[in-house]
Amino acid sequence: MILQNRYAFRALHVDVCNLSSMQPFLWLFGILTGRCVRHKTNVKTCEVRAWCPVESTENPPEPAVLRSSENFTVLIKNNIHFPKFNYTVLNIPPILNTSCTYNKKTSPLCPIFRLGDILQEANQNFPEVAVKGGIIAVEINWDCNLDSWFYDCSPKYSFRRLDDKKITPGFHFRYARYYKLPDGKEQRTLFKVYGIRFDVLVFGTGRKFDAIVLIKNVGSMISYFGLVVTAMELAIRVGQCTSYGKSRFYKIYNRRKYEILPFSRQVKNVNCSFMDMKMQLTQEASLELYPACAARVQWALHTALVIYVSFVDKPYITLIQKPLKTSLQYTEGTIVESHPEKFCDVDSCCTSESNEDHDNEQYELGQPLREGSRFPNAQEWCFCGECQPTESYHEQLCCRMKEGQCITTTHSFQQLVLCSDTLKKALLYKYPFLRLTDANINKELRHFAYKQYIQWSFGSFDLEDRAVVPNCCRCKIRDTYPEASNIYIGFHME
Repeated sequence: MILQNRYAFRALHVDVCNLSSMQPFLWLFGILTGRCVRHKTNVKTCEVRAWCPVESTENPPEPAVLRSSENFTVLIKNNIHFPKFNYTVLNIPPILNTSCTYNKKTSPLCPIFRLGDILQEANQNFPEVAVKGGIIAVEINWDCNLDSWFYDCSPKYSFRRLDDKKITPGFHFRYARYYKLPDGKEQRTLFKVYGIRFDVLVFGTGRKFDAIVLIKNVGSMISYFGLVVTAMELAIRVGQCTSYGKSRFYKIYNRRKYEILPFSRQVKNVNCSFMDMKMQLTQEASLELYPACAARVQWALHTALVIYVSFVDKPYITLIQKPLKTSLQYTEGTIVESHPEKFCDVDSCCTSESNEDHDNEQYELGQPLREGSRFPNAQEWCFCGECQPTESYHEQLCCRMKEGQCITTTHSFQQLVLCSDTLKKALLYKYPFLRLTDANINKELRHFAYKQYIQWSFGSFDLEDRAVVPNCCRCKIRDTYPEASNIYIGFHME
């Protein structure tokens, strides 16, 4: 809808105009003919083929021609359709009072608007805007609740000005009417129209309750936070404390959930509170045991040991399932699987030089020591010369079965297990939210170095709980990332 103020001027064809009255800037209003004509006695100018006189640059008349249109009213009809719910609604009430006029407080649903009120709601002065025109937006927002018990679907109207009052204020356009005079001369009337344009913008949102969608969203939320597993475990634990705890279901559940390891029955009578937890062999921890249970745990360690060991000069992993009556180095076990190929993370640690020497290191590690080269100060159970003395049988383990080069002296061990940059990258990759501080950095890097060695030597983190790090490797790691108190817990059972 456009309100227009009109004023016009007449112009003749360039062939009949007085060329001497043309100004040098008139080429902006037409096509240059290429002729140079005299403008004044001593001034010449380029000829332009255009209508003359040119368009007037005078301002539009004030006050506006249609200033009285402020009291005009307009009826806006609008309907909106929600295809998902197959629902259509109109902005006209079922019972419309044709004498009503929109008012934000008294009549917010009336679709009849007074033009002056529209500009007033947009914080504009109608007499001022009517002179040079403007663009006003009428926004209709539908926010609908289509549920029958909470139905609410009514339009809300708002108004604002779209054109910029500082840069390009107002709204106008031009059009012309052409005709010929009786003598055959062409003539036109050019109209430059100023007015107010109203743009109607419609926005809509429709909502309706859906039980299936609700169940999906709730289920996704519970699964995301892992509450389903926790809730089921809690319910089963509560059920075990009731009279149903002896039912067939709980027997099958316990048999499926828990694995009874060989020799574990020998320690089932140990009266300690931690026996309900899974028995796990780790390299370092800060668990403090009660004095009454400490001796029993040590006894359990020697009576129900289930661990894995690996040697650099043997292509397999050994499973030990019997009490330790001598050092772990000489305890015989069962071969469970082939030794995996040692890895090397090229992106994080290995240089091109280390890659070239990798095969040589593998060959040297597999070669026994030459005759007469026995390490003079080595322990009886040590074959690499780098192990430290210890009285615990389960810590008397060397990296080799036969005398030869210690794995801690190789470049690969330095880069994969001891390199702080490699450990930090791998540690932050696995635990991205871990904060490394001066207080805990040595402890975190030391623990992760053990895991790096297990991954390297055993080929997987799956054996981490029961894999034993050799004495020489553990001491080398502790020397590189020492504990401030120089006290290490060592092996223990959880």
